[in-house]
Amino acid sequence: MSASTASLPAQPLTFRRFKDGDFKPRAWQQEIFDADHSYKCPTYVQSTPPCQGACPSGEDIRSYLNIVRGIEKPSAGMPWQEYAFRRLTEANPLPSVMGRVCPAPCESGCNRNEVEDYVGINSVEHFLGEYAIANKLAFAKPATSSGKKVAVIGGGPAGLSAAYQLALKGHAVTIFDERAELGGMMRYGIPGFRTPREVLDAEIQRILDLGVTARKNCRIGTDITMEQIRAEFDAVFLGLGAQSGRPLPVEGAEAPNCVTATAFLKAFNDGRMQHVGRRVVVVGGGDTSIDVATVARRLGHIEKINERDRPEYAISGQVAHDVAEVSAKQGAEVTLTSVFAVDKMQASRHEVEHAIGEGIAIRGGYAPVCVVRGPDGRATALRVIRCEARITGGRLEIKNIEGTEEDIPADLIVSAIGQAVDFAGLNEFNNGKGAIDTDRNYQVKAQPGVFVGGDVVRPHLLTTAIGHGAIAAEGIDRFLRNEALDKRPKIDVHTFDLQRKMIERGLTFSEVHEPTRGTDVSNAAIHNYDNRSDRYVIPHEDLFLGHFQHTPRHRRKVVALSAEQALGNFEERVLPLSEADVVKEAKRCMSCGLCFECDNCVVYCPQVAVFKVPKSKATTGRYVDTDYDKCIGCHICKDVCPTGYIQMGLGE
Repeated sequence: MSASTASLPAQPLTFRRFKDGDFKPRAWQQEIFDADHSYKCPTYVQSTPPCQGACPSGEDIRSYLNIVRGIEKPSAGMPWQEYAFRRLTEANPLPSVMGRVCPAPCESGCNRNEVEDYVGINSVEHFLGEYAIANKLAFAKPATSSGKKVAVIGGGPAGLSAAYQLALKGHAVTIFDERAELGGMMRYGIPGFRTPREVLDAEIQRILDLGVTARKNCRIGTDITMEQIRAEFDAVFLGLGAQSGRPLPVEGAEAPNCVTATAFLKAFNDGRMQHVGRRVVVVGGGDTSIDVATVARRLGHIEKINERDRPEYAISGQVAHDVAEVSAKQGAEVTLTSVFAVDKMQASRHEVEHAIGEGIAIRGGYAPVCVVRGPDGRATALRVIRCEARITGGRLEIKNIEGTEEDIPADLIVSAIGQAVDFAGLNEFNNGKGAIDTDRNYQVKAQPGVFVGGDVVRPHLLTTAIGHGAIAAEGIDRFLRNEALDKRPKIDVHTFDLQRKMIERGLTFSEVHEPTRGTDVSNAAIHNYDNRSDRYVIPHEDLFLGHFQHTPRHRRKVVALSAEQALGNFEERVLPLSEADVVKEAKRCMSCGLCFECDNCVVYCPQVAVFKVPKSKATTGRYVDTDYDKCIGCHICKDVCPTGYIQMGLGE
């Protein structure tokens, strides 16, 4: 951003419900009014906000933001920070890690983007995770044990999520992992300057403290067989992950200094690799390729290198670089190529910007053709060709532009084009395509009691694996209780529970059978309350955006490094917001689909039909009600409701 651009004043809010020249009546007016009367009155509809609908782990984002901002109050004696943390971790037990590394699809979906900028959900999650670690918050152990035992194979995000949810349900859980430490790709695939190891260790330990057992350095098929596991455990969760890298599918890729991204990052995270070649070429375009490129930039190269100290030998595990003998390091020339244009790459936008700032050359629109090898068989360059890439019907289509080939010199080539599952010892589950077939509950087809989640189902985000683990844990719990596995809801997320809130407040209510709809004869909610969170994501068109003032996002401090500063710098880059700024940021949330107690409907109702629920009976989501004897169906309350919680529906 230029200095002149940075000095420009913030653009004023321009949203208007009605604009000059708008004379055409809206269709819903014709539906509501019939001559001099209306047959539609307000109904209170709880919907899923788009942030939550876009969150692969299904976090109840709106709820914990409402707690942070002070709308929803915690139980007596509990700090709001802890209350928000506990609401957040109903879905995700690793908030401090995810608050740092998740690319935050929730923020892309945030309705606040229609006003000025999304709510910094990641930064609030980051703060709550840090608070929990600093204050040594522990998960509450279940009061009773089920007597059932579950084996979780794989200690990555999917396995840890499943173990956490199963332990909370009272089951005895044992995690089997072939590595020396738990964490999976969070530990062995992401560099420590993005996921500090003390943070990862603390969040994993909190899960283990629920009574979860970890059997590390234990490989299925080698140290224990699936037959033994089936005999010892009542159910199994497969969180295998995809930790085998995919080599470049081009001629010459078998060169010793052509390696995969997963092998590269594991060698770095294990501490074996301390330097790379002078010229490093990374092929990819996703977040993993950015991780490889930024690690290479930080490691740098040494001028005089012995044959045995070449980085590929450290990556393959043959040697470990001795830091004490390493000469003074110099910067590495790092180039990242992608078949997509830079602005279309899958990597997070801010990660791409950081990489460019650190001097990494990112060349979009190039496809690898072959690896150029020298007389000794080692790669000397990557030959690329300009291309045009697009995804059509879920398939990648690449059109090369003939005559545009060129060679990019390289001492080390890293393939970050995808990952694969290692099925050694578990071939019975391979569907022949390198994955496992499951149903909607993530149960393996034709194998009752065996469930699965994470990259082995579909390689995606860490938070996706966490969501898979939680859904599978619900299925395992029902299986162990001999209950039928229900069809999953259309919108499969954790939602605000009005009845639980009433119990917290000490309020009594009559029996209600979910889903809660049409509460005219029940005191379990306000009159005509309808929870549609399982099937409806509320769009910005249903909100009154004019209520919200233009408020810039409170941004976390991100340490930006130049190419020179990046060399040897392994300090964390993303710093948490202060408590005051976290509260301010949470107040930017528009609470889409749930009342946030603004009083607009009460103030603007011309018939005084909308009224506040008596304080002794009020809770979040139960703040206002309607006297239908006074209501004339004028729909003003709907018009001025910022969150879309009030809809005109009664009478249909």
